[in-house]
Amino acid sequence: MIPTEVKSWSGVAKVTARQWGTDSLRGRFARGAVWSLVGTLVSQGANLVAFVITARLLGRAQFGAYGMIQSTVSMFGVFAGVGLGLTATKYVAELRATNPNRAGRIIALSTAAALGFSAFAALALLAVAPRLAASTLNAPQLSEELRIASGVLFLNAVSGTQAGVLAGFEAFRSIARVNLGQGILTVPFAVGGALLWGLRGAVVGLVAVAVVGWVLNDIAIRAECRRNRVPVRWDRCWSDGAILLKFSLPAFLGGALTSPAMWAASSILVNQPHGYAQMGVFSAANQWRTAVAFLPALLSRPLLSILSNLGVGEAAAFRRLLRVSIMISFALGVFTAAPLIIGSSWIMKAYGRDFEAGRSTLVVLALATVISSTVAVIGQAIASLDRMWWGFNFNLIWALVLLSSASLLAPRYGALGLAGAFLLACSVHALAVTAYMRFRVPSLDRLQCFGP
Repeated sequence: MIPTEVKSWSGVAKVTARQWGTDSLRGRFARGAVWSLVGTLVSQGANLVAFVITARLLGRAQFGAYGMIQSTVSMFGVFAGVGLGLTATKYVAELRATNPNRAGRIIALSTAAALGFSAFAALALLAVAPRLAASTLNAPQLSEELRIASGVLFLNAVSGTQAGVLAGFEAFRSIARVNLGQGILTVPFAVGGALLWGLRGAVVGLVAVAVVGWVLNDIAIRAECRRNRVPVRWDRCWSDGAILLKFSLPAFLGGALTSPAMWAASSILVNQPHGYAQMGVFSAANQWRTAVAFLPALLSRPLLSILSNLGVGEAAAFRRLLRVSIMISFALGVFTAAPLIIGSSWIMKAYGRDFEAGRSTLVVLALATVISSTVAVIGQAIASLDRMWWGFNFNLIWALVLLSSASLLAPRYGALGLAGAFLLACSVHALAVTAYMRFRVPSLDRLQCFGP
C-alpha cells in the first residue's frame, strides 16, 4: 500500500506539472519570461559595457553626439517600422495554429512592408542628413555620421519586424539566441570602431551589429515556420493588406509620437549653451533607464503573444494574466530601480569625472521608468484587443506633456530638466491610462478585469 504522504505529494506534483507544463498558461508565460530575461541580460549588458567604454574613449561632447545620432535613428525608425512588429506578433500568435496559411501570408506581408518602408526612411535620412545636422542638430560636422547611420536605421527596422514574427511564434529562445550573437559582437565592434576612427567608427560598429541581427533573425524565422508548418506565401500576401490599416496604422501613429517627441525634446537640450555636454550626461543616464526597464520588459515580450493567442473564449485567463502582470511589473521596476538610485553617484563616475554631476538625472529617469514600464503592460493588453486608437490617444498626451515641459525645464536645468520632463510625461500618461482602465474597460465585453 502506498503511504498517504506519498499519495499526497504525488497529487501535488501532478497538479504542479499541469500548471507549469509546456502547454499551460503559467508554463508558456514562465518560459517566455525566462528566455526574455536571458536575451535582455545579454543585449543590455553588452550595450552598457560598450557605452561605458565608448564614453571614456570619445569624451563627453563626442559621446553626446553619439547619443544624438542614435536618437535620430530611433526617430526615423518609427516611420520605417510602421507598427509592423506588433502586427506580426498579434496575428501570427492568433493564426499560427488555426490558420497557418494566413499566418504565412501575414509574415510575408509584414516583411515586404518593412523592407519598403525601411528603405524609404533610410533614403530620406541620407537625403536630409546635411541639412538636419546643420540646422536642427547645430552640428554640421555630423552629416557623414548621420548618412552612415541610415544603414542602422534600415537594418534595425527590418529586424524589429523579424523579432515580432518570432514573438508571435512564442519563440523567445530563438530571440535570446539572436541577442546573444549580437551581444557577443557589440563590444568589439563599437569599441573597436571608436578606437580606430572615433565617433564615425563607433557608428560603423552599430551598422555591423545590425547586419548580424538581421541574418540571425532570418535563420530563426525559417526554422520556426518549418517547425509550425506555416508556409510563407509571397505571391498572395497583399490579400491581407487590410490589417495594415486596421492595426498597423494606429500602432504606427502611436509610435510616431513617442520617439520623435523624445528626439525633439533632446533637440531642445542640445541647442542650449553647452548643450551637447549636457546631452552626454543625459545619454549616459538614459542607458540605465533601459536597465531599469529590462525586468518589467520580460512581461511585455511574451504578454502580447499569449494574450492574443488566448482569444475571446479565454476571458478568465486573460483577466488573471493581466492582473498578475501589472503587479509583477511594478514590483520588478522598484526592485531594479532601487539599487541604481542608491549607487547613482558611483554609476555616473564610471563614465568619467565630467559625468559625475549627472547623478540626479539618473535618479529621476529611474523613477520615471518604474512608472512607464508598469503602464507598458496595460499597453500590451490594449494592443491584443485591437484598441490601438486608444493607445494612440495616450501617446499623444505623453508627447504633448513631454515637449511642453522640456521647453520649460531643459533650458534652465539642462540634462536634469529633460529627465524631469520625462518623469512628468510618464506620470500624466499613467494617470490617463488608469482612468481609462477604471471607467472605460469595465464596459467592454472582452476585458472585465477592473470591474466589480
